[in-house]
Amino acid sequence: MEYRRLGRTALRVSPICLGTMNFGPLTSEPDSFEIMDRALEHGINFFDTANRYGGPKGPGTTEEIVGRWFAQGGGRREKVVLATKVFGPMTEWPNDGGLSSRHIRAACDESLRRLQTDHIDLYQMHHIDRAAPWDEVWEAMETLVQQGKVVYVGSSNFAGWHIAQANEAAKARHFLGLVSEQSLYNLASRTVELEVLPACRAYGLGVIPWSPLAGGMLGGQGTNGDTARRKSVQPRYEGMRPQLERWEKLCADLGEEPAAVALAWLLHQKGVTCPIIGPRTREQLEGASLHAIDLTLDAATLAQLDEMFPGPGRAPEAYAW
Repeated sequence: MEYRRLGRTALRVSPICLGTMNFGPLTSEPDSFEIMDRALEHGINFFDTANRYGGPKGPGTTEEIVGRWFAQGGGRREKVVLATKVFGPMTEWPNDGGLSSRHIRAACDESLRRLQTDHIDLYQMHHIDRAAPWDEVWEAMETLVQQGKVVYVGSSNFAGWHIAQANEAAKARHFLGLVSEQSLYNLASRTVELEVLPACRAYGLGVIPWSPLAGGMLGGQGTNGDTARRKSVQPRYEGMRPQLERWEKLCADLGEEPAAVALAWLLHQKGVTCPIIGPRTREQLEGASLHAIDLTLDAATLAQLDEMFPGPGRAPEAYAW
């Protein structure tokens, strides 16, 4: 396993990040434990979760599962670079969500309790909070860092100008600021190439793509998939059947699984640190995901993929002169 630096930091993470969103809602606790154990055995050291994950079982469920896995010992916590998130409402009370200083600090303590650990390696703002002044946000994050509860701070679903705004505010406070950004990014969704990726490269943020298989659409099952998640994203990719057929044929000609090619394409993109995979089973973990790490796509293949799934172009030329 060749580890990568997370953005401008010295922190080294695996080129695949284990997403845990399915743990609890779709994957049983014993199966979740097995997936995490196997991930470590394969050298995957970067695990991502969020305080809101849990689906119908309720917010916090997934963090609790990860925490009970850590509690088994055996160096599990020490080997993992642990990322979680804050923003979404945990209850119906007005201060149990968003990025107020009060909620950030309280949510961190609750995540630490559920995760059964004394620190979070990467604490990510799950969304922008337009009502929260950056001085308030950074004051809370600085306090958590000083207390040893948080090591690095990241963002998720931020626009390019949010990244610039956040890091300029942090710079004025002599604080490290954002070190990573989690964004929707895959062959079928490339909007982040306009502004978000350039901002990340300029400010030294590692890019962590979520939904690298477009909810399963790029996994070789086209628009006929049967999972709830795949069905939920179908409207976004409506009308892509011709592209998907060409995509699946290209992968067949390469002799590779579509999922592996989709992940490998992301790993070839400048600034991308590691896509997040969300396996529901051990088999999903150990298949295309691991193979993608060692899969090299030549220039001709990359050009075909760009032609098949064209990006939005450069900003501002893509939408102006």
